[in-house]
Amino acid sequence: MRAHAPSLLAFALAMSLASALDTTSGVDRAHAGETAPPASKAEEAAQQLVRGNPAQAIADYTEALKDTGLANDRRAAILNDRAVAYVRAGQPKLAIEDYNRAVQIFAEYPAAYNNRGNLLVALGQPAEALKDFDRAILLAPGYAAAYSNRANARVKLNQPGPAIADFTKAIELMPSSAPPLSGRGIAHLATGKPHAAIRDFSRAVNADARFASAYRNRAEARLSVGQNDEAIEDLSRAVAFDVNNAEIYVVRGYAYLAANNTASAIKDFARAIELDPRSVTGFQARGLANGMADAFDDAYADLNRAIELDPRAAISFAYRAFVYKQNTQLDIAQRDMETALKLNGNLPEVIWARGELGEARGQADAAVQDYQKALALNPGWRLASEGLKRLGAAASITDEREAAGLGIGKWKVLARGTSFYATSADYPDLRIPLEMIGDGKPKLLAWELKEPPHKGYGVLRFAGGKVPGKGGPEDTELAAIIDIENGRVLAIQPHRQGARVATWTWDEDRVQIASVDGVTDEFAVRSLKPDVPVAAVPVAKRYTQGAPKPAAWAPWDQPMGQPRAEPRERRASKPQPKPKTLFDLLFN
Repeated sequence: MRAHAPSLLAFALAMSLASALDTTSGVDRAHAGETAPPASKAEEAAQQLVRGNPAQAIADYTEALKDTGLANDRRAAILNDRAVAYVRAGQPKLAIEDYNRAVQIFAEYPAAYNNRGNLLVALGQPAEALKDFDRAILLAPGYAAAYSNRANARVKLNQPGPAIADFTKAIELMPSSAPPLSGRGIAHLATGKPHAAIRDFSRAVNADARFASAYRNRAEARLSVGQNDEAIEDLSRAVAFDVNNAEIYVVRGYAYLAANNTASAIKDFARAIELDPRSVTGFQARGLANGMADAFDDAYADLNRAIELDPRAAISFAYRAFVYKQNTQLDIAQRDMETALKLNGNLPEVIWARGELGEARGQADAAVQDYQKALALNPGWRLASEGLKRLGAAASITDEREAAGLGIGKWKVLARGTSFYATSADYPDLRIPLEMIGDGKPKLLAWELKEPPHKGYGVLRFAGGKVPGKGGPEDTELAAIIDIENGRVLAIQPHRQGARVATWTWDEDRVQIASVDGVTDEFAVRSLKPDVPVAAVPVAKRYTQGAPKPAAWAPWDQPMGQPRAEPRERRASKPQPKPKTLFDLLFN
């Protein structure tokens, strides 16, 4: 069940503005081509920023700028830093003026273009910001922050493909930095690739264990694929690092609803309202939860308040229609339903509520169509799934078709628009999203059932499309790790890109994948003791099609029980101590 809260993009951009600004006085300026030491007054200003005193920093930078002997590049650096202080002080207009002056007197100063671009994104002008980021990258091709910030602007402009490419470049330049990993995860989630998003968010929190927004974002991705318990765990971590963030409580409340824990959900929604008494999403959510608990008076009070705060919020009317339906007041429910449809009839919550009302009126076929449509828009919406189960209908929708020539064995590929899914008659409860990472179609390549000690798991490998490589387009492959017993996908991992092949290591209680990008991912798995010695367990039978399997395809070839050396990629990814710069102290 998805959270009805501010978008991931808005949330992430709001959290990232300050951290993306680049101050250069008193720090290493290799990326900006500067070597001059700071003037004493500018150095004092930088220290004031570190202490959280932007007003004093502005005064000190202003004093430093009175030096008539400053070279142009030095004056531009101080103007850039004063602009950062203006941003911290909530004076964006003055900040823009300083950035403008900085690039006028020193046109080859990438940090000022990057900072001005980032401020323009925050001010709702992403198209103008792109020009600044382009200029910063032209001047400094290795400027990782500029790639990351340009990616944020492209997400705002609904350009997810170029955004992902920019995030990927930023990650290549600074692989241990959490923000671009989290940003790429947001872009993946926006393009309907929750498993790719989970992978990036996981790497972000591995890079920075206190990165609250990455936990929150990973939770939303996990909710969309039915990993409710894991989502609740992530949100509890996020709450621990950001205890006064009302929005996180709303998201965790929805996670509790998805896990059938209504009491905990209501408690979280109440906490969100306590922190933000004007939270429309908090009142909407608590109204829905109270309605599900048959606390109708409380539900009406909450939803009435949500409508009072935002009379054009379709979800409030849809939820109130559901509550009236629960209370057998179908005529009143219908009026609210009509209002919700007029305000925004394309939201999955509104379509689901219409299905609930249709089911209550005995219109089973119409209800099934609405539930299926709601699930197509939001696969994690448990209430729609439950409606289909009550009516004995499948989750798939009528406009799906089999994609000829893409299946393997009993597995077939279904297509709906640009989305593809794998299904098998042997596992009617499984529906595997085939998340592509390049251009092409997801042809299935191999299916393997694991033997003890990992019985109950399977690995489905499929073509992931072509992506740009250094020598031209490269073919990719992905592998879905499937928990058959629980009917869910544990993860979807890149297995091959061009000549690079991932190395898989199945341990007793976990599987490690040294990925094609040099980072090791790890997933917990159940373990069953084999009835025979490990060495005697046969290699799992598998069905393959097409080209011979790569030699390094370890889910089949990894000897069980063999002692494991830590992968070289994992050793290389361990953080090493490094000296703190002023930028680290200000914005880390």
